[in-house]
Amino acid sequence: MAHQTGTPRRAPLSRARVLSAAVALADDAGIDSLSMRKLSQDLGVVPMALYKHVANKEELLDGMVDVIVGEIGPPDPGVDWKAAVRQRILSARRALLRHPWASRVLETRTTPTPAVLDYQDSMIGMFRDGGFSVDLTHHVMHALGSRMFGFTQELFEAPSMEPHVQAAALRQMSARYPHIVAIALRTDHDEGSVVGLGCDDQFEFEFALDLLLDGFDRLRLRGWSSTADLSDA
Repeated sequence: MAHQTGTPRRAPLSRARVLSAAVALADDAGIDSLSMRKLSQDLGVVPMALYKHVANKEELLDGMVDVIVGEIGPPDPGVDWKAAVRQRILSARRALLRHPWASRVLETRTTPTPAVLDYQDSMIGMFRDGGFSVDLTHHVMHALGSRMFGFTQELFEAPSMEPHVQAAALRQMSARYPHIVAIALRTDHDEGSVVGLGCDDQFEFEFALDLLLDGFDRLRLRGWSSTADLSDA
């Protein structure tokens, strides 16, 4: 019997396939390269075909965030709250390492997606299961901020300039801002940040995370409350 030959059939377009292709495009060319037209070209469809699955680019970005959050793994069962929280946050960080553009997109979302809400709810649940009051957990979540998703905003952004120009600028600044320059000239950071630009490397991230978790634990053990009189603490 003769076998038919020809072009393999393309998988039917679906929301999952659209989001997967969008993530791959952002990974390969950067988030600024992402457009509905470019995405449709990569998928081999007309741009209007995308709108059956995502209403607009904002909904596309929301869906891409959900894909990344879906890559965050659960903590090992049976570990205490501190290890569980630490594992979950570092898993989130690894997801952002795979998709360096994702932190920028997360920061632009004005309404959390269901996947983000699920993740936040599970994080809150780990603290509550660890014996944290609702009051303390509320303040803990504020203190964690974006660190819950595995990234932080850099305090000292690296200026975008040629090395010799940057060196001259730092020398000029050193007379007026000696302490800032001394910190900026530290050389024990990675050449490139693991998430975005700046010196937000793995050591710095874990250092701050462990300080926070230890501090949260001390407050938990003290039975801390935001309404209590702490003047004698």
